[in-house]
Amino acid sequence: MLGATVDDQTRCIHYRSQLDVIAIRFACCREYYPCHLCHAESAGHEARVWPASERDALAVLCGVCQTELSIADYLGVDACPSCAAPFNPGCSLHAYLYFAPD
Repeated sequence: MLGATVDDQTRCIHYRSQLDVIAIRFACCREYYPCHLCHAESAGHEARVWPASERDALAVLCGVCQTELSIADYLGVDACPSCAAPFNPGCSLHAYLYFAPD
């Protein structure tokens, strides 16, 4: 995991509430970062969003249990299907930064 994490559940200096427990594998570099700001600050390149045609890609990491979710699975749930850790509903406001719309 790259970026400015503050704990082992993928929270970072930008997003660190109890619900901020996912990391995104960025389409441009295939590396996990806790958020778009962490990527912007440390990747050294511009972010690229996942195209809608790649919704089956494993690109979301649950920081609680370390389960990787496909983009489609992540976008369809509000908690980890493996450990039931709730995800931050506010993340949907940033989805366009990571995933192209259908």
